[in-house]
Amino acid sequence: MLPHHPPAMAGWFHNLFRAAAPALAPHLATGERGEREAARHLHRRGYKILTRRFSGKHGELDIVARDGEVLAFVEVKTRGSEQFGAAADAVDAEKREHLASCAREYLRLLGNPRIPVRFDIVEVYMDEDAPQPREVRLIQGAFTMPGHVSD
Repeated sequence: MLPHHPPAMAGWFHNLFRAAAPALAPHLATGERGEREAARHLHRRGYKILTRRFSGKHGELDIVARDGEVLAFVEVKTRGSEQFGAAADAVDAEKREHLASCAREYLRLLGNPRIPVRFDIVEVYMDEDAPQPREVRLIQGAFTMPGHVSD
């Protein structure tokens, strides 16, 4: 039988570990918030979120989702403004190759199913203190890779 701990003790114990967790750096907190907003946006558009933050040998996939019969690998870019260009511009050739390598790894873990895949980008524009983003843009089929992704 487990010893009974008064509720105050249980709350103290819980708070000890919560307080010990380091706060995220501001840019990471913004990115996390942007990913949550992107997932909400995708869900409202009918996507089924399968996983968030899949980490592989070649990097990370922000969101993996199904859009009907298509498996969508979604990169999320969060920005405060377009002062230095669109958020999607940050997904350059090197980043696309990393994303494709991660997608191949994800597909290998599924047994390399022959299913249609797509690479989407979600741009999230928001002010740091605003409760809601100013704008969320979905770019379906933002880029493709030569050949079949699971090759």
